[in-house]
Amino acid sequence: MSTIVHVVVPTPAHSSLSDPLTYASELPLPPGTLVRVPLGKREVCGVVWDAPAGEAAPMQLKHVGAVLDGLPPLSAHWRQLVGFAASYYQRSLGEVALAALPPQLRELDASQLARRLKRAAGDASAPPQAVRPELTPDQQRALEAIAAEAGPFLLFGATGSGKTEVYLRAMEALLARDPQAQGLVLVPEINLTPQLQARFVERFGADAVVPLHSGMTNPQRLRSWIAAHSGAARIVLGTRMAVFASLPRLGLVVVDEEHDPSYKQQEGARYSARDLAVYRGRLEGVKVVLGSATPSLESWQACDRGRYRCLEMPDRVGAGALPAVRVVNMNHQPRGTLFSAPLLSAIQARIARGEQSLIFLNRRGYAPVLACGSCDWRSECSHCSAFRVFHKIDRTLRCHHCGYTERVPRACPKCGNVDVAPLGRGTERLEEQLAELLADARRPDGTPVRIARMDADSTRLKGALEQQLAQVHSGEVDVLVGTQMVTKGHDFRSITLVAAVNPDSALFSSDFRAPERLFSLLMQAAGRAGRDAAHAAASEMWVQTFNPDHPLFVALKKHDFAAFAAQQLQERRQAAMPPFAFQALLRAEARTQEVAQAFLQAAADASAGLEGSGHVVVYAPVPMAVQRVANVERAQLLLESGSRPALQAFLSAWQPVLQDLRMKGLIRWAVDVDPLAV
Repeated sequence: MSTIVHVVVPTPAHSSLSDPLTYASELPLPPGTLVRVPLGKREVCGVVWDAPAGEAAPMQLKHVGAVLDGLPPLSAHWRQLVGFAASYYQRSLGEVALAALPPQLRELDASQLARRLKRAAGDASAPPQAVRPELTPDQQRALEAIAAEAGPFLLFGATGSGKTEVYLRAMEALLARDPQAQGLVLVPEINLTPQLQARFVERFGADAVVPLHSGMTNPQRLRSWIAAHSGAARIVLGTRMAVFASLPRLGLVVVDEEHDPSYKQQEGARYSARDLAVYRGRLEGVKVVLGSATPSLESWQACDRGRYRCLEMPDRVGAGALPAVRVVNMNHQPRGTLFSAPLLSAIQARIARGEQSLIFLNRRGYAPVLACGSCDWRSECSHCSAFRVFHKIDRTLRCHHCGYTERVPRACPKCGNVDVAPLGRGTERLEEQLAELLADARRPDGTPVRIARMDADSTRLKGALEQQLAQVHSGEVDVLVGTQMVTKGHDFRSITLVAAVNPDSALFSSDFRAPERLFSLLMQAAGRAGRDAAHAAASEMWVQTFNPDHPLFVALKKHDFAAFAAQQLQERRQAAMPPFAFQALLRAEARTQEVAQAFLQAAADASAGLEGSGHVVVYAPVPMAVQRVANVERAQLLLESGSRPALQAFLSAWQPVLQDLRMKGLIRWAVDVDPLAV
């Protein structure tokens, strides 16, 4: 006698198969069981789901192909998390559920899985006896609050205040109470994972801590996932994808650098891992700690409204002071000045004393554009509405959107002029010009200065990032030039000067979140200086700007995040912008801009009268900031509401309407809830 089971399978959001499919099974299968089922002409991995209420089963059913019974079923809490994410972010259940599983697991049959499980089994070693630093009063108060209250908590700590030690001690307390408990630690980017993992491994042992991020191979991800799902791993440490890790005994969630935009997925299901972490904590009744020196305005407002408990840690470990911020008015400098004379002298003084400097410019490559001096030719990408960036190191013009690359032309392709020159600066050019300016500088031992560059290009090869970080930590590098990847989370003990050479562009961006991101980046960059208490008093953050009186720089000079946040929230309130309003974007991609906008306009016209439409403003469609990528035209339509439930009701009612819209030349469309860039 066959039983009926409901299975979610990997289908796209716009498919008519977005709900669980019905199959027949020889044995009753509990929800959460992994199975292989026929779908069309292929067999796919699926997850047995809870039966929908009141749905009649069809007369003829396909049978479940195989049951992956070597793994325990995925928990009800995990299925609820996936169900919420799919509903809130307007995606199909199967798309979210199957994407949350390791790619290799989705391809294995029962016998292959059994071999992997046998290989993964092993004896756990005892954790090492790591040296624990003495807690500061701020750290002690934070840990006492985390132990006594329910949370969620916002750990608002200055850079260098010891937030990581609070995470470690909170995990220790959890495992002391329940040796079988598990913890989840999220970090924003892959390059932060190895160093934080080393701290956790030192404290808890290599067998207790597993990483989970997209930089791992498929077999590595599968091993980590199985260790977490089986309960063998005590702590999972990973990027945004790890928020969906199956942790049957979850007891604590930590989100480090919670403000970072990297927590928002930008492809497929566009979820916010930070927001899902908070939801997961509430769902499973576990404590959530969000940590940042520059919290997101959404989290800051949640503290003001009493939804989060703010734990302040204003003092650095070891009584070190935050670096003094010096703002250089570039209006008083000669035209074309790269480094002002006072800043250059300060860098040279650090080199002579054997200290390190960090130069921050958030633009990689040699120059953002190559231009002809005789005609209007620019190094535009033929596939995108963007310029190709000049990379001098390999003499290429490279599009950072579609990847199209070609050699630098010997002469202008339009007029034949050989005087083709770079415009603007990237980290490559900054490194080169800095080497020229510091050619006569000498280290204390009389050797020449050593300059290194750290960005997505210089760390592209496997192991390059770790090697460069080791050189900085060992003192082999005197001046480090880098993008935002060097401003986050790194504990550089000998850096006493940080300089931001060109931060003004974000001040006048059309993106209302640009000032918030800039202030966060500059505060994080400043936090790399003076982390060793012995050098803290002489540490400095230099900012070269043409707008020295801007409120952002006034707050930065005082390290006053609260004042900056208050000013930004006031502006957002007056303009009815998030977090005082709720937004969603409908994006369309088509062969022509006309088709993309026509689809969006048809969607807007069809939205009248839908549930919640009286509380939702639907704006006119417009091209995206980068209108064309890889020969695909892109446009978007903004929706805004003062009520989150009204916006969600509207989007749910709108989905079937969007799926029914057909337009020749339309490639794809997607809904982005709570977008970071509008």
